[in-house]
This record gives sequence, structure tokens and C-alpha cells, in this order.
Amino acid sequence: MITAIKGMRVRRAAGVVLTTGAVLATGALGTAPAQALTKPTIAAKGGFVMNSGTGSSLYTKAADTRRSTGSTTKIMTAKVVLAQPNLNLDAKVTIQKAYSDYIVRNTASSARLIVGDKVTVRQLLYGLMLPSGCDAAYALADKFGSGSTRAARVKSFIGKMNKQARDLGLTNTKFDSFDGIGNGSNYSTPRDLTKITRSALKSANFRAIVKTKKYTAKTITKTGSTRTMAPWTNTNGLLSSYSGTIGVKTGSGPEAKYCLVFAATRNGKTVVGTVLASTSISARESDAKKLMNYGFAR
Repeated sequence: MITAIKGMRVRRAAGVVLTTGAVLATGALGTAPAQALTKPTIAAKGGFVMNSGTGSSLYTKAADTRRSTGSTTKIMTAKVVLAQPNLNLDAKVTIQKAYSDYIVRNTASSARLIVGDKVTVRQLLYGLMLPSGCDAAYALADKFGSGSTRAARVKSFIGKMNKQARDLGLTNTKFDSFDGIGNGSNYSTPRDLTKITRSALKSANFRAIVKTKKYTAKTITKTGSTRTMAPWTNTNGLLSSYSGTIGVKTGSGPEAKYCLVFAATRNGKTVVGTVLASTSISARESDAKKLMNYGFAR
């Protein structure tokens, strides 16, 4: 009896071994080999994507080649302002004629700020990042630079932008303007711009601004009345066309071509990236979507 039971146990065990072996041989319990991800092809001359949580690189294309950055420069402008000690976002700035003249002289993108109006720092940041207002950028540089003249204050502010870049350990970035309308020495790389943006996104105020699709500012006129400005619309089309997008900033120009710094969060994972020198507005958005899809799949 005992021998019979032992024999049954042996046969059962052997059966289990045989069955398991058969399953493993067929791969039914094994993990199917992962589909190899194809690295996307983009129109932009340079591109970079990172996992914001880990800082790991997910995609590179000429990621360390210096290029003109256009208005993506304004990410650093906002970052410098938001890093000011004892910052009061409700502090008011009076719009100067110099800001308006600058827009006209450079045929620059504008928040259409009105000379003499009092505008808060918070409103200027929205005017900077949504319609890409170079007048808002000028006002912020004038407000947060140091010096007895406007030129000195602007130079001081740009110095702060470059210090922030150095503090982040960036060796391929230099700013010579507060808005991207450079004087020949305003450049960065896809990798550096992505690192700047990853750092900027640590600010709750920055995150709130760059994910906003539309913003209406109410300013104070010379006479003390309230002016309701025409709404500012974000130039970043990804906010409406790519699920999970949380920002960040467009840029363009004769030298820069079409640039886009982007970020999105899906299932708890945030990817941040940059494309520089793409061929059109639609191409830079298509490039960004390809790179985010690729980043989320990795």
C-alpha cells in the first residue's frame, strides 16, 4: 500500500515535470519578446527627450549641437523671475514706451501691453509664455535686473539668465537677450533646453502658467480704471492636440526656424523634450508627438 502510494506520487511528480517542461518548451509561460521600438524620424535638425523623473535620456538627435533657440529662450526668462527672492507676483509694473518701441522696431511677437498701464508680475509671466510677448519679456528684465539705467538692468537680467545656466552645469548655452531676439550669441542645444525646462517645471507657478490655454488679464490704466485685455492664447498647440501635455513653449525665427519645448505626463510618467530647427509649425508639433510617444513607450 505504502509502495503503491509512493509510486503514484512519483508518477504524478514526473507528470508535473513533463507538463511544465512542455509548457516552457512552447513558451506559454514565458514572456513574449518585446517589440523593438523604432527610433522616430523627425523633421527638426535637433531633438532630445528625457524621463523627467529619473533624468535619463530617451532620445537624441544632434542633442548637443548649438542652435538659435528663438522664443524658447523665454523659458529661462520666466525661470529667473520665479527664482527671485521674496518674489511678489502681485507687484505692479508700469508699461514703458520703450517696450512698445522695441516691439515695433523688431517686428516682435507681442502681448499688446499698453503704455502707462500697471500690470502685475504674474500677468507679465502669462503675457510672456502664452502669446510669447517680447514686450512682457522686456518689462520683466527691466523690473528684475539691477542698475540705474534700463540698459544696465537688462544687461544684469541677462547675466542672471547665464548664471542659472551655469548653475545647472550647462556648457552649450548662452543668452544675449531676454526674449530670443539675439545679437549673434544667443544659443542652446536640445539637451540643455530640456534640462532648463525640467528645472523650471519644479516651480508650481511655472507649471500653472505653461499649461494654461487662454488667459485674460485685467490691468490698471493711467486713470486708475480697470482694462480687460484681449485674451492671450497659448501658442503651444500640443495643449489641445496631445493628451497629457503640461507645456511648455514655442519658438521661431529666421535663424531658429521652428522650435518647441514640450512636456507631458501619462500614467505617472513625465517626459520632457525639445526640437530645434524644424520645418514648420505643424512639423514641430508632429516631431514632438513622435518623440513623446517614443518616450512613453520606453
